[in-house]
This record gives sequence, structure tokens and C-alpha cells, in this order.
Amino acid sequence: MGFGTEILLILLLGLLVLGPKQMHALLGHVARAKAQFEAASRGFKSQLAAELDGAPEDSQSVGGMTSRDLTSDRTTDCRTEQNT
Repeated sequence: MGFGTEILLILLLGLLVLGPKQMHALLGHVARAKAQFEAASRGFKSQLAAELDGAPEDSQSVGGMTSRDLTSDRTTDCRTEQNT
């Protein structure tokens, strides 16, 4: 069975079990929940995009340290290990 056929079967069974009035109310609740989820998703995406646009591109922060700090720490650590 295809995806559309399964959805149609579920809707038909729901209509038989719940009746037309309850099925209509249930689908209304589902549609509102879907709309709220999409609105929240759009808000999250726009907030994330705004945060990423505001972040400086040349120094990526990792755990409070910039990428330059991490590189210089690795270089310093390698030099001290070679000297010992």
C-alpha cells in the first residue's frame, strides 16, 4: 500500500469509529496544532539565522575560546611535549 492509501484508510476508520462531528473536530485540532508547530518552527529558524548572522565569522567560539586560541594552545602543547 502506498502512503496516500494508508492515510485514506486511517481517515475512513476514524470516520466510522468517531462519527462525522467528532472527526471534524479532531481534524480541526490537528490542523491548529500543525499550524502552531509550523509557526514555532519558523520562529526558531529565524532566531537561529539572526544569531548566526550576528556572530563574527573569523573567530568561531568553542567553549569560550576562539579558534585562534585553540590553535595557539595546540602549538604550545606540542612544543612542550617535544622538549620533555
